[in-house]
Amino acid sequence: MTPKERFFATINNQTVDRPATWLGLPTPDAIPGLLNYFQVGSVAELKTKLNDDVWPVIVPYNNEPFNDIGCALDFTKDGEGGSQDERTLTAPGYFENMTDPAAVEQFPWPDPKDFLDVDEAARRAKEIPADKLRMGIMWSAHFQDSCSAFGMENALITMMMYPEMYQAVINRITDFYLEVNELFYEATKGHLDAVLIGNDFGSQSALMVDPDLLRAYVFEGTKKLVDQAKSYGLTVVHHSCGSIFPIIGDLFDMGVDVVHPIQALAADMDIETLQKNFKNKGAFCGGVDAQELLVNGTPAQLSAAVERIKQVFPTGLVISPSHEAILPDINPANIEAMYAAVHRS
Repeated sequence: MTPKERFFATINNQTVDRPATWLGLPTPDAIPGLLNYFQVGSVAELKTKLNDDVWPVIVPYNNEPFNDIGCALDFTKDGEGGSQDERTLTAPGYFENMTDPAAVEQFPWPDPKDFLDVDEAARRAKEIPADKLRMGIMWSAHFQDSCSAFGMENALITMMMYPEMYQAVINRITDFYLEVNELFYEATKGHLDAVLIGNDFGSQSALMVDPDLLRAYVFEGTKKLVDQAKSYGLTVVHHSCGSIFPIIGDLFDMGVDVVHPIQALAADMDIETLQKNFKNKGAFCGGVDAQELLVNGTPAQLSAAVERIKQVFPTGLVISPSHEAILPDINPANIEAMYAAVHRS
């Protein structure tokens, strides 16, 4: 099977020669150690050596110094906003303590056409071989950005006390992502297979927000983002870290094809529970614990864990670390052991 064929067979719960895989997104400080261990010169060469199936297409959003679509909206109230790793959703935001929905347009909303390089987007998508699964990393984190827009505590208070204000802000954020995504989808049309969108809804032990509040105020925007991607014929992978068991069914009902990253140690996110409750209702990506096992485990333990995952999910699960970021504290030997176990018949 080609990587693309394997991916689609996996997420459609069909028989596969082996489960599909995704390495995830190695952080810049993790890349040198990986390249050195595997004796390759680039991440593309690393993925080729691992026979990885999912190849990401990073959105070329030129908002220096970040150059990151995940940092497109800077709501910080005090000082400059940081990179993805530096910013905090709990910091005071532009809309903190505002209650009049008309204030939404006071914020200097960026025009995506000024920052998205459509020619580079097309080039990045086209340079990936067509037999790979090409996935745009869109994020479109409208809920997380709404928390940043107010400061998380104030955002949740506003959601309860001034729902029209909260709804106006999250709707405007959603509109921004719909606009930038359309530009990207048009630029990459015919050269993209899937997209990754999402928000972190869960903590280690439970959802951060009551599921009914998510259904009332957040999922309308999620559905629009899913429907937009589907209108371009794209498979939708929805990311959320943490314990999100109560809303997995909602995600599938909204048209999400794959739930990522099934944080292995979070409550009710073990592979047995997911297989029991959602078999043939949708697919998953993740499952290889990145909190403890990949960091502190041995290659033999990784091999055993992957063998168990394959027994529980012979198909229906794209095997991947349970966090999209590959950090420098992950032993490359454990990555090697993970892939060797996936490929072992």
